[in-house]
Amino acid sequence: MNIEIENMAPGLPCELKIFKINDIEADIEDFGETERSGNCMDYTCSQIFNPKFPTEEVLEKYNINLKEYSEICDRLKDELHVSRCGMCS
Repeated sequence: MNIEIENMAPGLPCELKIFKINDIEADIEDFGETERSGNCMDYTCSQIFNPKFPTEEVLEKYNINLKEYSEICDRLKDELHVSRCGMCS
């Protein structure tokens, strides 16, 4: 599996600049969703990535298996984790 994930840090660490799986432009919503809390103006903005269970369609779309899906979710958790940010302010 070939995976490319790069966030927009340091300017916008909560968004992805590059997200490709096996040279296919990937959609984060195929893997889960982000949950934000706090306030950017107060430097309390936080974000976590919550993975969801894969569908057969998603596995086929990216030509991956369950283990690879889990690895991608782990990488997304790492790349999209933001704590006490105020970059947007």
